[in-house]
Amino acid sequence: MAWNEPGGNSNNQDPWGGKRKGGDRKGPPDLDEAFRKLQESLNGLFGGGKKRSGDGGGSGGGSGKGGGFGLLGIGLVVLLAIWLYNAIYVVDEQEQAVVLRFGKYYETVGSGLNIYFPPFDRKYLENVTRERAYSKQGQMLTEDENIVEVPLTVQYKITNLQDFVLNVDQPEVSLQHATESALRHVVGSTAMDQVLTEGRELMASEIKERLQRFLDTYRTGITVTQVNVQSAAAPREVQEAFDDVIRAREDEQRSRNQAETYANGVIPEARGQAQRIVEDANGYRDEVVSRAKGEADRFTKLVSEYRKAPEVTRERLYLDTMQEVFSNTSKVLVTGDKGQNNLLYLPLDKMIESSRTGSAPSTGAAATVVDPGSRAADMQQQRDTRTRETR
Repeated sequence: MAWNEPGGNSNNQDPWGGKRKGGDRKGPPDLDEAFRKLQESLNGLFGGGKKRSGDGGGSGGGSGKGGGFGLLGIGLVVLLAIWLYNAIYVVDEQEQAVVLRFGKYYETVGSGLNIYFPPFDRKYLENVTRERAYSKQGQMLTEDENIVEVPLTVQYKITNLQDFVLNVDQPEVSLQHATESALRHVVGSTAMDQVLTEGRELMASEIKERLQRFLDTYRTGITVTQVNVQSAAAPREVQEAFDDVIRAREDEQRSRNQAETYANGVIPEARGQAQRIVEDANGYRDEVVSRAKGEADRFTKLVSEYRKAPEVTRERLYLDTMQEVFSNTSKVLVTGDKGQNNLLYLPLDKMIESSRTGSAPSTGAAATVVDPGSRAADMQQQRDTRTRETR
């Protein structure tokens, strides 16, 4: 039977079987009452609930106090978790950490899992193995009062993290200032042609040495590993004039190289010719000395032979002398028998041939013209006479 049918006690019942407001049975809780109870519970947790009179007030105050302690504990746990999350840190193999306790240096931490205690401690974590780079470019005044633009790159790394953190405020800014100072000092002590051409390597070495000395004096904890001075150039306003100067210098160097090449070719040749002349002179000297010694030795031996047979030796010397004289002449004397006139013969064909070849007629040609029989008979007769006299 429906709740609102006649006889169904519809006046005192609601659809859920409970009595209506003012009846003996209770129905479902009212929404306003439910919201009110929830608000009282929240106020009790946060300590904002008001005590009620009687037993109800006492029980409400106790629940509010317990809820307040529970929330405080949760807050402390959360804060502890956040503190541990910030206090525990990991240092990589390439890193180091410096820990300050109450603002004073405490320790330098290596790689691994570590913990510090903020806010009493402060840590500074840096990569100490990575090479860092700083580039600088500016107009500098050289030793010969010329302006050039010099770009360079400085490569460095942190070698002492404690000095890097504690000794200098903004050490990398100090590095930049020291780099500019060292660059200006070195460029100001170098001529322009050295800066623009082959002097860059020497400049880079000097800049690195001076820059490292500055950083060590400041105790920045930075070590410069490399300084690269790139190609310097003149300002754009006077670049054309500098290009003309460079071309003129290159032409001068090329002409000098050509002159040196020519000198290297001529001087050895002249030295060779001089050495050949010296050797020829030495050879001629040795030849003359040897010939003189031979003639002296021959004359000494000839004297001994002359003493043994003066006539024979004298005749032999005469014949050898005449043979030598006649061998160098182009005239031939032909002798006949006794009582006949001598005939002077000029061999024109031999003279022409000798003039062409530059040599005199041979002895054999003269021998064919002279009467060999009569000449040999006379010589044999003279030898027999001398032999008999000697005996």
